[in-house]
Amino acid sequence: MTSVQFENLPDGTRLAFREDGGGGAGSCGYFWLGGFKSDMEGAKAEAVAALARETRRPALRFDYSGHGKSSGLFTDGTITAWLSQARFMFAAHTSGKRVVIGSSMGGWIAQLLLRELLAEEPRTAGRIAGLVLVAPATDMTADLMWDTFPERVRNELSERGVWLMPSSYGEPYPITARLIEDGYRHQILRQGLDCPCPVHILQGDADSEVPPTHAFKTFSALRGGEVALTLVKGGDHRLSTPSQLSLIRDAARRLAEKADGLSP
Repeated sequence: MTSVQFENLPDGTRLAFREDGGGGAGSCGYFWLGGFKSDMEGAKAEAVAALARETRRPALRFDYSGHGKSSGLFTDGTITAWLSQARFMFAAHTSGKRVVIGSSMGGWIAQLLLRELLAEEPRTAGRIAGLVLVAPATDMTADLMWDTFPERVRNELSERGVWLMPSSYGEPYPITARLIEDGYRHQILRQGLDCPCPVHILQGDADSEVPPTHAFKTFSALRGGEVALTLVKGGDHRLSTPSQLSLIRDAARRLAEKADGLSP
């Protein structure tokens, strides 16, 4: 495993990151965006890093503020902040073509990154060679949180500003009113997104956190000539069995090879 490095952002946030692979001059690399309350050392991130090392392609992964080894409180985080950090790291620590691989919330942020760069920095947007979206939690603060919360939870968020959401991965996740409110600024499903690069969505059919119906909403919202959706039989939200990790690696590798002109 490569050593952890740190980047100090202009606002004082200290982000932890790792650089993997490399060696192939000019070859398309990878940019990993993790999920809500996850870190850059999870199974899927490690699988992408291993792929980068095996194929001598550069890869970058990092922890959002309030995640992993980065500074900050999780409860201070917003989609705006985490998107800004993703954009900063993409600009400061990558060069050339990159396939952006986003898991769960990271899949939403990957789409937002593409949309923001297309509007504000089209040349930088042109470096995104493709998106691999793993159980993308697009518009999650609305469609998967607020819209599904019972009245008592909405009242608690309105009155206290935070609600502890039970998690199957350990301690409850603190969901803040600030996170919910900020998320409405970044919706994609209602207006859709034009994708000039190929997109591959991977979704487990047994995912109870981001259900398959939500993946189909994302699929429908993405406009472009190359948008594919693979439904994985028996796959839950983690999609981290050896065979499922191979699917993610294969999707990322194929898009990188396509960007390099090595496959149709």
